[in-house]
Amino acid sequence: MSHYSRITGTGSYLPPRRLSNTELVAELATQGVESSDDWIVERTGIRARHFAAPDVCSSDLGLEAAKKALAAANVLPQDIDLIIVATSTPDMVFPSTACILQNKLGANGGAAFDVQAVCSGFVYALAIADSMIKTGAARKALVVGAEVFSRILDFKDRTTCVLFGDGAGAVVLEASDTPGILASDLHADGKHVGILCVPGTVSGGQVLGDPVLKMDGQAVFKLAVGVLEQAARATLAKAGKTEADIDWLIPHQANVRIIQSTAKKLKLPMDKVIVTVDQHGNTSAASIPLALDAGVRNGQIKPGQTLLLEGVGGGFTWGAVLLNL
Repeated sequence: MSHYSRITGTGSYLPPRRLSNTELVAELATQGVESSDDWIVERTGIRARHFAAPDVCSSDLGLEAAKKALAAANVLPQDIDLIIVATSTPDMVFPSTACILQNKLGANGGAAFDVQAVCSGFVYALAIADSMIKTGAARKALVVGAEVFSRILDFKDRTTCVLFGDGAGAVVLEASDTPGILASDLHADGKHVGILCVPGTVSGGQVLGDPVLKMDGQAVFKLAVGVLEQAARATLAKAGKTEADIDWLIPHQANVRIIQSTAKKLKLPMDKVIVTVDQHGNTSAASIPLALDAGVRNGQIKPGQTLLLEGVGGGFTWGAVLLNL
């Protein structure tokens, strides 16, 4: 019996509609909301984001990313026996986006479910899939992060609407005799619910509350940098490794300042950090697999290297996964 799990393929997808800061600022101005390219770049490092067409759902974006990951792993959809989709923007209340994606892929039969840990979702989903493969509950898993955050933004709130975008990333995780995923560390602290949330729900055919994103940016920033360092160190300790063993840090792509602060705390130079936030903004659960796939496909990330993936998101949730590719 195989006792480990390894990533054998990666894939990602951004919807075709790309909005530069200048284009978004012009759109916002028509609604009386002021911002500027300089303001956005200086505070976040974001230069553009992609928005899905109105009829495109998270499962559609996930499907494109999944096809690329399956092709890279040389695995057929029908061989997948576990699908986990990390998303905060599901296609519908139920069934899960994972079940909808499973059907679109033609991978029916295995377990399929969603994980809701917001921007930490992909790290949570990867750790769960790793555990299921290690216990023999699955052999070939598809782990997807897919989001259409453009649907839950308040375009009158200039502090949040410029930050987020849509996209999807995916990996194929397979049972292996050699270690791939080395360690993971997951946490949450529900007392921080209020600093990042979408406080709305559906009841009696009505939307209750306010189903757009609310964020206390400064509170999130302060908390994020501290917990990301803790999760990184805990994961390294579990694997018996140190910062010196990390070839690439692949953080959640939310804000270049958070990324830089985390790298500094781990004494990692920025040339060991994959940064894609400038190209697609914060894509929540999709951001880590998007960055991973970008690094793999442009040749930065090579087989055999040691990667530290880490995320932090609403909940407040955070976690990290250390792996050998």
